[in-house]
Parts: sequence; structure tokens; C-alpha cells
Amino acid sequence: MALTIKEKNNVFTVEGSINASTARHFQSHFQMLLNTFGELTIDIENVSEIDKNGLAAIKVLYENALSKNRAFFILGTGCKDTYDEFRYSVIAA
Repeated sequence: MALTIKEKNNVFTVEGSINASTARHFQSHFQMLLNTFGELTIDIENVSEIDKNGLAAIKVLYENALSKNRAFFILGTGCKDTYDEFRYSVIAA
């Protein structure tokens, strides 16, 4: 499924799949937005799939935001695996 990104009130809503086919574009697009705006809010409520490539892309964005002291938020209840991945990463750090 293709990836669609829409913006409303500085919240970027993602629809579709963040997977091996889309993760690279997802990461580069949002990295550019993070660098431009200095903070980033991504709503993944309507994401139908996040594979390991998608999770890795989100983690890179998070780590880049953290290293540059920039705000980074992920909204949505649809992807529990994403929450769990970040929770376990923080515990392990």
C-alpha cells in the first residue's frame, strides 16, 4: 500500500504502510521536516503496517531529534509494536 502524508496544524498524519518499500522515503521526508521546523509530530493512527524497516526509520528520526534536542512526538493507538519498541529501547539504554 502506498504511503500518504497529510499536514494539519503542524501534525503530520501518515496513512498506509511504513515498510521496506516506503521506509527510506518516509525517513528522508520527515528528517527534512524535522530540520526545517525544529520539532515533529507524526500521527500513525491510520498506518496499516509497520515492519522492521519502518520501525528502524522511526527510531532514526527519534534518535536524530534527541541528539539535536528537538521535540519529537508520535500519536496514535494503532501501532502498539512501535510503542513497545521505544519503551524497550529506553529501558535498555
